[in-house]
Amino acid sequence: MIRLEIYRYDPEAGGEPCRQSFEVPVFKPGMKLLDALNYIKWKLDGTLTFRRSCGEGVCGSDGMNINGVNGLACITDVAGLKQPIRVSPLPGMPVIRDLVVDTTHFFEQYRSIKPWLQAVSPVPEHERLQSVEERAQLDGMYECILCGCCTTSCPSWWWNGDRFLGPAVLLQADRWIRDSRDEKTGERLDKLEDAFKLYRCHQIMNCMEACPKGLNPTGAINHIKRTLLARKS
Repeated sequence: MIRLEIYRYDPEAGGEPCRQSFEVPVFKPGMKLLDALNYIKWKLDGTLTFRRSCGEGVCGSDGMNINGVNGLACITDVAGLKQPIRVSPLPGMPVIRDLVVDTTHFFEQYRSIKPWLQAVSPVPEHERLQSVEERAQLDGMYECILCGCCTTSCPSWWWNGDRFLGPAVLLQADRWIRDSRDEKTGERLDKLEDAFKLYRCHQIMNCMEACPKGLNPTGAINHIKRTLLARKS
């Protein structure tokens, strides 16, 4: 058996947030935390609320704080986790219920960087081409699944989330800055050159530790800063 202590909050019922303990059997090899949460919801307490979808670490919907570290429940092995396993919502976001947080502001920030290809040249007959080397520039960025684990691990975002864009959004911004097919690099950089949007990053690097895909948002942020500096010289 494994023991979990799960953050519970139901605004409709009133009362303060609390933690509830559950015991779950280890019923299969390689059992993940999401398996344990599903067991609780399906067999012990149907009111437990959390997000889930693919169960394969692709959709990013089941990001949560696990023993003090952000991660995806669907790819986190229960074996080796210190017990009781303390499961909480992602920090820094308003809690809607139990482990579900309100991601509205996070995705508004994402939309603000215009995360799509912008080109002014005529549309080609087939597609906009790039070399193998140009495509390789996007490795380590396109894999981001916008789970929010990195951004909600960032103290600068906790303190200045109304203006600092955070690691995930800035990683995505750098993805489009580096894309050889995009023709709005100057405008993208202009919008990021701001004391808060970009420069609140103090390289604490919690984001790198939290990313379930092993990406490097700090490196992307530094690349944007260097690109801005280079165009001034």
